[in-house]
Amino acid sequence: MKEVYLYKKLKKKKVQCQNCAHYCILTPGERGKCGARENIDGKLYSLVYEKACAIHIDPIEKKPFFHFLPGSCSLSIATVGCNFACTNCQNWAISQGPKISSKIEGEEIKPEEIVNLALKNNLPSISYTFTEPTIFLDYALDTMKIAKKKGLKNNWVTNAFWSKEAFDLISPYLDAANVDLKSFSDEFYIKNCGGRLQPVLDNLKRLKEKEIWLEVTTLVIPTLSDDPKMLRKIAEFIKSELGPETPWHVTQFSGIISWQLQHLPDTPVETLKKVHKIGKDAGLKYVYTGNVPGLSSENTFCPECKALVINRRGYSITRYDKNGKCPQCDTKLDLVL
Repeated sequence: MKEVYLYKKLKKKKVQCQNCAHYCILTPGERGKCGARENIDGKLYSLVYEKACAIHIDPIEKKPFFHFLPGSCSLSIATVGCNFACTNCQNWAISQGPKISSKIEGEEIKPEEIVNLALKNNLPSISYTFTEPTIFLDYALDTMKIAKKKGLKNNWVTNAFWSKEAFDLISPYLDAANVDLKSFSDEFYIKNCGGRLQPVLDNLKRLKEKEIWLEVTTLVIPTLSDDPKMLRKIAEFIKSELGPETPWHVTQFSGIISWQLQHLPDTPVETLKKVHKIGKDAGLKYVYTGNVPGLSSENTFCPECKALVINRRGYSITRYDKNGKCPQCDTKLDLVL
C-alpha cells in the first residue's frame, strides 16, 4: 500500500479523495467507488500500488492509437479497479473485481522494473490501460517519471473522468491519450457508467490545450449509444473543440463479452459505416471503424488527395507515408513518429 498523492484530510478522520471527478468522501475503513483506495485511520491509501494484474507487449494499434507511434509495440500495464461500472465492460473481471470480492489481485512489480522491461524489449512507449489508469495514478505517475527520464513515451487509455488535480499532476509526463467518449448524453453516463459527461469533456479540452496527442473512441452499442443525432454531436464536438485532426474511432460492440449486456446484439457493420460517414460529413479528417477487420475504414487516407497512406489488416500495418507526409501531395498526416 502507498499513501496517495491526491487527497484531503477532513474532520473525524474522514478524507476526500481528489483523484477523480467523484471526489469520494470516505470514513475510516471505507473504500472509494473504484474499490482500490481506502481510508485507513484517517489517511488514504492506494491498495493497488505495485500490484500489476496485467502486463503485456501489444501493438500500439490495439489501444487503439492509429496516429501515435504507428507500427510500434508498447508495454501495456494495469491494476484492478475502476471508477466507472460500465455495463458494457469487457474487462469487468479486473475492473470490477475489487468491488465484487473486495480482493486486490496482482503481482508485485516496481516502477523501475516496468521501465527496464520496456527498455529491454526495445519498446518506445508504456501504455497504462485495460482498466482505468486514474485508479492506479500513484503507481502510474512514479513509472511515468522514470520512463520520461529514459526517453520513453507514456500513453493512457482512459475514461478521462479525472479530477483537475489529477490532470495537473500527470500532464507533464503524459504524451498521448485515447479517451473513451462513451456518449454525448449525461443520462447515459449516469445509468450505464456510474459517472457524468461534463468532467470527460473538460479533460478532453485540457488535453488538447496542453498539446498532448489525443484520439477519441466511441463504442457504438445498439439501442444505447447508436443514435445518429447523438453521434453527430460527438463528431461536431471533436471538430469544434478538439480539432478536425483528432482521430475518432467508432467501434463495434460485442454483447457476448460484455459484463451485463449479453442480451444485446453486436453492432451491425452497416451502422458503423453510417457513423463513419457522420464523422466525415462533420469535417473530421480521420474516422476509423474498429473491431471489424477488413473494412477500408481501418486505413488512413490523405485528407487532401485521398491516397492510401497507412494500410491496416488487424494489428499489422503497412506505411506508405514519407516521414509523416503524403507521398503524393506532401500533406502532413498528423502522425506522432
